[in-house]
Amino acid sequence: MQSYEALLDKLYKELPKKEISGERFQVPELRISQEGNKTIIHNFDVVLNKLRRDPQLLSKFLSKELAVPTTIDGPRLILHAKILRRLIEDKLNKFVKKYVICSVCGKPDTVIKEFHGVKMLICEACGARTPIK
Repeated sequence: MQSYEALLDKLYKELPKKEISGERFQVPELRISQEGNKTIIHNFDVVLNKLRRDPQLLSKFLSKELAVPTTIDGPRLILHAKILRRLIEDKLNKFVKKYVICSVCGKPDTVIKEFHGVKMLICEACGARTPIK
């Protein structure tokens, strides 16, 4: 008979390896193009579906942060100025940290609800409530 430790080692060797991607939540890569004096985010709808946020909220945030007017055109977002890809991605990451990721547990399983005139980021994973502006 084999010892308990030997059997345990054998079992661990036979277990399938668990694939770890590092992070469960990733913001989709933006498909951006320049047309004249406009910058167009072609997969704006895909980004919104992944973030689970209102199109107006993200559009308004980008408009304020980049200081440019925006227009939602179906699945696209049109920024009425030439903006560098890196700058748009930085602002999108800032939006995700502020309006999507829970500040307590770090998970993206959140919703925004309003209580008595105050918008709250409510985490569905840990139950934390964080006020947002």
